[in-house]
Amino acid sequence: MRQIMRPKQVRRQRSDPAPSRLSYRIQRWMLTPGIRMALRLGIPFVLVFAVVSAYLADADRRAAIQTTIADIRTSIEERPEFMVSLMAIDGAGPALADEIRAVFPIDFPISSFDLDIETMRDTIAGLDPVKSAIVRIRPGGVLQVDVVERQPVVIWRSRKGLALLDETGTFINTLTSRTERPDLPLILGKGANQNVAEALALFQAAKPLGDRMRGIVRIGERRWDVALDRDQAIMLPAQQPVSALQRVIALSEAQDMLSRDVAVVDMRIGARPTLRMTPEAVKDWWHIREINGRERERRIAETSGH
Repeated sequence: MRQIMRPKQVRRQRSDPAPSRLSYRIQRWMLTPGIRMALRLGIPFVLVFAVVSAYLADADRRAAIQTTIADIRTSIEERPEFMVSLMAIDGAGPALADEIRAVFPIDFPISSFDLDIETMRDTIAGLDPVKSAIVRIRPGGVLQVDVVERQPVVIWRSRKGLALLDETGTFINTLTSRTERPDLPLILGKGANQNVAEALALFQAAKPLGDRMRGIVRIGERRWDVALDRDQAIMLPAQQPVSALQRVIALSEAQDMLSRDVAVVDMRIGARPTLRMTPEAVKDWWHIREINGRERERRIAETSGH
């Protein structure tokens, strides 16, 4: 049988469905989170920014926008609920209240947005007579200032004059005359203001002396002298001055020591208290001693004559 020869079938080359290497890398790069975020947000942002920049390039448009914003802000700040109409000061005396009002000459009514509450509080607390201060805005448009005023406990006399001090030695105010505050004790000398607590303890211990107490003087910035009337003084040691003063007062009550012609009671050496007489007493003592000496000589002469 004859074989029928068929033509060879031509193989068809199928195209490779896989992308090229460059296309594959581009697709992977497009799928990264950063690129996807840039496409989703970056491009719109750039477009919006470009449009806004082009719009704001005109100076008149910028001025109009600023004016509109200022008007809106003003309309909000000047609403009645944000306006402050007066200032109320509690806890301060008339003089301190006037000083606070002089420091802040506010033209009421004023918006609360225009008041720097923290700066006002710090400024008021920095005044000498003020111990602490609270500044707040009360409902009803009231600027409330609550002040704790320092209370003077002693008068300090220095080269600069008279000054009122509180219990910590902090300066409060000046005095023109001692008679303005006769109820307060007097301390003198350099460094006395730094030892007010010890001075108050001495004044407490000296209460039995009554009106004889004139004041206490700081000597050498390390110890005290108690000044009494009749130009008497008690020199106290640097250590435990209160105990030394109590000892002097006890001796005076027992032996009436401070009522005699004593000028100075020196307690600087506790084991050896020393008394210094007044010049008149010393003169009288020498006169009496001279008289006694003459009398002794007369007796000796009479005895030798016999």
